[in-house]
Amino acid sequence: MKVRMSCVGLRNLLQGLSFSVKYYSKHNHLQTICLYSKIQQKICHILDCSGSTCTHKTLPTGSILPWRLFSCKEGTKIPSKRKQNTSIITSELLYKNLLKSEQENWNDISARYKAMTERIKEKLEELQNKYTFNSVSPRIRFGENVYFEENGCIFLSKADDVDEGNVDALFSIKDLGFSDAFIQRIRISPDQRYMAISLKSENSEEATCVIMKLDHSPVVEKVIPSVFSFEWAANDVLYYTSQKNLKCQNVFMTTFTDQKHTKLVYTEQDARFFVDIYCTKDRRFLTINSNSKTTSEVWLIDCRHPFKLPALVQARTKGVIYHIEHRNDELYILTTYGELAEYKLMKAPVASSGMENWQLVYALEKKTKLVDLEMFTDHCVMFLKNAGHLYLNVISFVSHLVQSIELPTWACEFELESHPEHTTSTCYFQLNSPVHPPKCFAYSFKENNLIEQAAQEVPIITNCHTTRLLAKSKDETLVPITVFHSMNSKELHRKPLLVHVYGAYGIDLNMSFKEEKLMLIEEGWILAYCHVRGGGELGLSWHKDGCQYNKLKGLHDLKACIMLLHQLGFSQPKYTALAAASAGGVLAGALCNTDPELIRAMVLQAPFVDVLNTMMTTHLPLTIEEQEEWGNPLADEKYMKYIKSYCPYQNIKPQCYPSVFITAYENDQRIPLTGVLRYVKKLRKAALDHASRTRKKVITSFIVPGNWIPSIILDIRANGSHCDSSWEDSLNEVARHLAFLNKELEEVCHLQRHMKSGK
Repeated sequence: MKVRMSCVGLRNLLQGLSFSVKYYSKHNHLQTICLYSKIQQKICHILDCSGSTCTHKTLPTGSILPWRLFSCKEGTKIPSKRKQNTSIITSELLYKNLLKSEQENWNDISARYKAMTERIKEKLEELQNKYTFNSVSPRIRFGENVYFEENGCIFLSKADDVDEGNVDALFSIKDLGFSDAFIQRIRISPDQRYMAISLKSENSEEATCVIMKLDHSPVVEKVIPSVFSFEWAANDVLYYTSQKNLKCQNVFMTTFTDQKHTKLVYTEQDARFFVDIYCTKDRRFLTINSNSKTTSEVWLIDCRHPFKLPALVQARTKGVIYHIEHRNDELYILTTYGELAEYKLMKAPVASSGMENWQLVYALEKKTKLVDLEMFTDHCVMFLKNAGHLYLNVISFVSHLVQSIELPTWACEFELESHPEHTTSTCYFQLNSPVHPPKCFAYSFKENNLIEQAAQEVPIITNCHTTRLLAKSKDETLVPITVFHSMNSKELHRKPLLVHVYGAYGIDLNMSFKEEKLMLIEEGWILAYCHVRGGGELGLSWHKDGCQYNKLKGLHDLKACIMLLHQLGFSQPKYTALAAASAGGVLAGALCNTDPELIRAMVLQAPFVDVLNTMMTTHLPLTIEEQEEWGNPLADEKYMKYIKSYCPYQNIKPQCYPSVFITAYENDQRIPLTGVLRYVKKLRKAALDHASRTRKKVITSFIVPGNWIPSIILDIRANGSHCDSSWEDSLNEVARHLAFLNKELEEVCHLQRHMKSGK
């Protein structure tokens, strides 16, 4: 079972949003579409073939994606119809003028970074080619057959022949007329007569489901537009959810019998809830999962009787999240039900599944993060984090014993096998960190031990030191920090530091391997990951302690983390940069308003910077759902004042800001470009106002002439969106970010040397 954090699978979402948006590692095909490190896989684009869904890995199954459709409109009054039309016209003109101005500005200054960007791209491509030792496409095994995808082609092989290269090409998506799309999800009917695939372009969040009939010459049986999730209930019965304006609220059934028909089987009436479909590992039930940020409801479809009406497991109860698996006529329920609002594994008979019949199987310890959970015939494997360390808990349904297995201390992330068989006797997974390539491991249920797979051709990095720290926040809460630096580095206080932050939706910072992180380490950088409240690193309570009226705690945590790093000799403010994306832009932007002297530069990608106006614009598709994360300023004036107290856009003022590089997307449905344009305009004006008022300004330990103005750059991408962009676009984007950061920190050193020589 894939625990879901949102409307998508846990492993494809949980790793969170931290540096950039939607990054795929070239060698890791099941990377999160997340805001972190984004060099995409160049060949294979399968993002989900195991029950997870598209979107970068513990929130409920089926709730809204954690990346908001952030609003850009100001004001709280609802204008009259006549005024509204005038306002729309004015807004469109303003948008066009701002867009044109920023595009011209980028064209003027982009040449400044071109040479360094090209050098960085060459280095990244070199590293990618070096770390492609495990670039094997995810495989879906059905009995003796194995299916996989490469270069947009679907292949079939016998299990014993796949490694020998004896494969048959079934079809290519280019032949289907989808040359600009990639495969997002694959589902095969139980009798293997049909294959359903979802195809998605980089400029849209809506996918198209194509059902292929797998005869000797596969043919297209049906095409369904705007589909989010889908599962086979029987050989010729497919259930799917439709997506419109980032919402999924309808479930349909379509048949491929002699009398083909499609009908609506479920509709969610509450706008706060998002619906998706999941198939239990033993294929006994399909689950219709309707979830808000805090509450769940699940309906069962018996795959033995796929035309019967769905059966309710447990009516939604405010504050209770639950997910369903099945084994031996019992439902296994992963839920927050009970006194301690962390996940527990419970069970109940299928025939009497109400909450009053739920029995505890296993409860997580306090401050433990459930990363993932997999069900097997006689075992359940929990992938857990505690105090930054990874370990497994293996529950035996036969002996009723729980075995805990510690994992290597360098590991920061799990990556599960893409499609583990329910009946297998071994659980396969990979471990990695931002600077350690994935290494394969297996846990044998028969032997009850952990097996490290054969050594890869490329060795694990050994010259990088990992340090785990605890920073004391304003309220004395200890906040974890993970730090990476080269063991050969000396004078760490003079090294550049890149700080990562997110802190929203209960999502962890993504700490999976990325070539650009390794490149930074090799060049002497220090990398720091601040696991602030609002994220999920210490369990559900860690998230709860950083949302709604607790959002400022995340800001206090971030400040405490950066200050501790500097106090311990990890760099200093003038060599420190901050990276964030999407909702991570709230804390990053807020820190720039409250404590700009702590950092020299900042990189933001598709940042959420206008919380107040967004949450007051209820016609936007995600605003209502987001009230459980940010609060409802329209219904409660206290929320309005509280959000206004930290909202980055609302608190811009004339002062000495760090340099800022922002990437935004014209096709971003979650963060409209207008809001970013207005934020940049206001930020740039504040910086200019400050420079014009002062002749000298003290920044950290050196003096900067009064005409020094921070670089505030907006790079608007015509291609790509909040969740997807091409491999080439991703590579260019990462290179531009790193070129900007290097230039900014180089200028600090140059300016300091110039001033000393002037003396």
